[in-house]
Amino acid sequence: MTATTTQTARGAGAYGVPPRTDASAGSGRTAPDAGGRRARGSLRSGFGLFGPRHGRHTLSADDLDGLALPIGDDGVVIGVDAEGQPAVLGLNRPTPYDVVLIGGLWTAQVLALRAAATGARVAVETGRPQAWTQMMHAMGGGQNGLSVYDVGRVPPQGASAGTPVLVVRDCGMRPPRGRVVSGPWQSVLTLLPYLSPVAPRLVRQARLVGVQRISPDEAAELGRAMGLPRADVDALPTLVDGVTLWCSDRDRQYVTTQPTDAEVGLLGTPRRMD
Repeated sequence: MTATTTQTARGAGAYGVPPRTDASAGSGRTAPDAGGRRARGSLRSGFGLFGPRHGRHTLSADDLDGLALPIGDDGVVIGVDAEGQPAVLGLNRPTPYDVVLIGGLWTAQVLALRAAATGARVAVETGRPQAWTQMMHAMGGGQNGLSVYDVGRVPPQGASAGTPVLVVRDCGMRPPRGRVVSGPWQSVLTLLPYLSPVAPRLVRQARLVGVQRISPDEAAELGRAMGLPRADVDALPTLVDGVTLWCSDRDRQYVTTQPTDAEVGLLGTPRRMD
């Protein structure tokens, strides 16, 4: 961006205090006022530092548009949408936030990795700890934001604005009611491998639902429960690995999760089946 430069005033004006004429001296000379003398005294006594002597930088009116910044939800980049734009999932919230993912372990693990990368602590409640062990060791053996617990053994996490928490519940087709639930700065992601009998209840309670490839019968049942358009119901059985239909109260979006090289080395390529 191009900037125009204006020169700063010298003397007292350089400290933000304009010079004034000392009328009592009768000589027309300029002298700093009492505020300027106090400012200099504070600087010399160690309460500040003399700043650099350079021109101020300003923008012309034509360049102001260059200052525009994208404003939107912040959080975890979960992939790209149909237009190739980043899709961001805001997990760290001051209000309870429940997410249900009807899909594969691979996607849940990528979300956990990326949530930890944003500074959140991730607590995994799972009946298959061996599936998470490699990832936990790669992240520092539980010392770098991810911990693994048996089902029903997740302790209180002490979530706060400074230390948000994501609880991942990987507890099979019929996850029991969790001891640790969503709350301020603590989101809960429940992974269901398929559409189970408890899925309708979990879907109704969730603020966000992600659906990967499921059978035509499951798609029809889920479409009725969620009020999905016919086009989405027909598309769900045909989704390729790594693609998820994310649904909220107001929006539906197909997202393709593209792994980084590090994620491929740790988790492999996208897959629906575990």
